[in-house]
Amino acid sequence: MTAQSPRIGLFFGSFNPIHTGHLIIAQHMLEHANVDKIWFVVSPHNPLKPRKTLAKDADRLHMVRLAIDDNPGFHASNIEFSLPKPSYTVDTLAYLRDQYPEHAFALIMGGDNLASLAKWKNYEILLRDNAILVYRRPGSGETLFDDHPSVRFFEAPQLDISATFIREQIKEGKSIRYLVPDPVHDYLDGGSLYR
Repeated sequence: MTAQSPRIGLFFGSFNPIHTGHLIIAQHMLEHANVDKIWFVVSPHNPLKPRKTLAKDADRLHMVRLAIDDNPGFHASNIEFSLPKPSYTVDTLAYLRDQYPEHAFALIMGGDNLASLAKWKNYEILLRDNAILVYRRPGSGETLFDDHPSVRFFEAPQLDISATFIREQIKEGKSIRYLVPDPVHDYLDGGSLYR
């Protein structure tokens, strides 16, 4: 990454829905990982996850925008919505570099994703061309890539909550207050998503 290029940390996820845990990690990376901005890249359907639990792309993007609207260091991206499906991170990064040559991109991921990186499409190119900023996850042990020069580790504070748990709470008619940012809570509280 060059000194003059804006440094963008890419935080991919289905954000189904975005929750407080995502925001804590993103803010930590913004403060500690030498990036100028965090882009929340809302991913379309992951073929490894069941479609029936996934809210529409537009709803998930809207919730991300509601969640981060008051933080100038954050940006919501729908870049993968228009790319061929399924989306592969290496292809998305190539597209982003083509569209935004003035930016330097880094990939933010959890230690669990780093452990499975060898299964990703063209993972060698990802490692060759990008900084990989890894937040350690509880229980994720050593990986093949811990000593790779592109990989840097961060001890981000984490909450043991998941989007799955939040969806279950909503379905059962229980409160999700404090699990998601207030604007997302208000949006979900007044609608039919996940019910």
